[in-house]
Amino acid sequence: PTTDTAWVHTDDLVTGEAVALELPPASIGSRVGSGLVDLLVGAIALLLLWTAWVAGLSQIGAGADSALLRAVSVLVGVLVLIGIPVASETLTRGRTLGKKLVGLRTVRDDAGPITFRHAMARGLTGVVEIYLFQGIPALVCSLLTVRSKRLGDIAAGTYVIRERVAVRIPPLVHMPPELAAWAAAADLGTAPEGL
Repeated sequence: PTTDTAWVHTDDLVTGEAVALELPPASIGSRVGSGLVDLLVGAIALLLLWTAWVAGLSQIGAGADSALLRAVSVLVGVLVLIGIPVASETLTRGRTLGKKLVGLRTVRDDAGPITFRHAMARGLTGVVEIYLFQGIPALVCSLLTVRSKRLGDIAAGTYVIRERVAVRIPPLVHMPPELAAWAAAADLGTAPEGL
C-alpha cells in the first residue's frame, strides 16, 4: 500500500468520502444461533399454518381432493421455508427475528441495506444449502471465506455483520500532580505569530 492508504485494512470498506469503515463480520457461532431461532420461528409458523389448514379441512369435509391437499402442503412449505425469511429480511433491511436477538444484520458487500433481490437469492440458496444438506455447505463455506459468507451470501453479494460491537474506551490519563499548577495557568489559545 502507498502511504496515503496505509491506514486502510484489506477488509475495511472505504466510502466515497474516503472514510474507512470497519464492519466486523459475524462469527459462525452467532450466525448458527440466529439461524436456530429463525428455524424455531419457522417451525412454529408451520405448525400454526398446518393447524389452520386441518381446521379448514374439517369444515370442508372428507371429500377434499388429494391434489388440493398436496398443493396446499407445497404452498405452506414454500411460505415457511422461503416466504417468511425473505419477507422478514426485506422489510427489516437485513434482520430476521434471530438476527435481531443476536445483534446481527445482513448487508450488501458495499455495506448498504439489502433489497428483495438479495433476500430472495439468500432464501432460495438457503433451501438447498441449509435445509436439503443440513447446513453442511453453509458451514464449510463460512469457514473458508474471509467474511464468513455462506453460499447464499456469495450468490446474493451480501455478508452478515455484528451490529452490537463492544467499544473499549481507554482509561483517562490523569494529570500528574507536578504539572497541575502549570496546566491551570496554561493558555491553550492560538500560538503567537512569531512562534
